[in-house]
Amino acid sequence: MEEAFIMERPRKRLFMALLSLSLLVVGFLVYAIWRISYLGLREINSYLPLILGSIFAGLFLITGFGIVGIVGAILGVPFLSMFQTRTYALINALFPIAILLGKMFGFDRRKIERSFIAVSNQIIHQQNIKIPADRLLVVTPHCLQLASCPHKITRDPMANCKRCGRCDIGALVSLAEELGFHFFVVTGGTLARQTVKNIRPKAVLAIACERDLTSGIQDVYPLPAIGVMNIRPNGPCYNTHVDIAQVRQEIERMIIDESSEPSEERHG
Repeated sequence: MEEAFIMERPRKRLFMALLSLSLLVVGFLVYAIWRISYLGLREINSYLPLILGSIFAGLFLITGFGIVGIVGAILGVPFLSMFQTRTYALINALFPIAILLGKMFGFDRRKIERSFIAVSNQIIHQQNIKIPADRLLVVTPHCLQLASCPHKITRDPMANCKRCGRCDIGALVSLAEELGFHFFVVTGGTLARQTVKNIRPKAVLAIACERDLTSGIQDVYPLPAIGVMNIRPNGPCYNTHVDIAQVRQEIERMIIDESSEPSEERHG
């Protein structure tokens, strides 16, 4: 079980390579369909093949520039603002194809998902989002709670967690009290989506496994979401852990330091 503690560092270039290959595959298929239907389209209207071809080519180029923008974000180049709102639409559209191609080339799905999460986080970091702490929602699965714990902390960990220190929920509750963000423990994707709907945050930080983070990040789009993978020394969905220092770092990166504002006003 000790090997479960070792988390391979995700390689962003894996998902980007599969995403680019997915675009090429889709582009080839669209071109093939256009080419096959060329004569039929021309019979309807002599300009129709040119019009549709121009539309398809334009969409292909825009999508290609979107991928270039993502690569720019990964490399630390200022992310082109015109592509920010379309990035996840692009990823959501091509993600299933990227997974399929990854399987064809023998890549493990979890490795691809880890790469996707790393790319997604990098994009959010590049956008330099700053929000008040009370507009940030942090959600974590119930498997982070010790399985033998008798206290029901789902939905309201702030009130029900006793902070005994035997799992990481107590540390997250203390962090939520210190920094002021919303913190909830959920039992699945449905409850997570309901929580997002009820709280109406401006950003989300989710702690989960690769599969749940991948689907969750896509589900809450266009809401910005940072994913932090859990640690699974006992296997999936049982007595999991999280790097609290990493969680704190990600949260402090997003929230506004309101304690400095009065001082700035006084000096202003």
